[in-house]
Amino acid sequence: MDIAIRALVLYVFVTLLMRVIGRRELSSLAPSDLVLLIVLGDAVQQGLTQDDYSLTGALLAIGTIAMLQLGVSYANFRFPRLRPLLDGEPIVVVRDGKPIERNLRRERVTLDDLTSAMRQQNIAHIDEVQWAVMETSGGISFIKKSGSS
Repeated sequence: MDIAIRALVLYVFVTLLMRVIGRRELSSLAPSDLVLLIVLGDAVQQGLTQDDYSLTGALLAIGTIAMLQLGVSYANFRFPRLRPLLDGEPIVVVRDGKPIERNLRRERVTLDDLTSAMRQQNIAHIDEVQWAVMETSGGISFIKKSGSS
C-alpha cells in the first residue's frame, strides 16, 4: 500500500509542477499526458533495475498511476467545472491587433515567440490579428480580422 500512496503523491506533485512550468514548454502534450509518461517511465525503470523494488511493486505503482489517469480523464469529461483546474484555460494574448502584455508575461511568451507563430500561420503583421489565443495545448490560435486574408 505504501507504493500506491507514493505513486499518488508523486502523480499529484508532478502534475502541479507541469502546471507551474507552463504550457509553452509542454507544447504538444497535455500536462497529464506528460506526467503519465514520466511517472510510468520511472516506475518501469525502477521495476527493471532495482533489486529491492519488486516486479509486483512496479506493477502496483503503474496500475495506481493508470487508475489515477483514468480517474482524472473521467472527472475532466464528467465535471466541466474541473476542466480549468485539470487542463487550464485558453488565454487571449492579442486583442484587436494589440498584444496583451500581462497575459504574455503570465504565459512566458515573448513577442518573438508570437511573431514566429504568426509567420507559421502566414500572418505578416500583428495588425491583421483580431484575436490570438494561447490554447491549453501550448499552441497559439490566430483569428484574423475580417477583410484580412
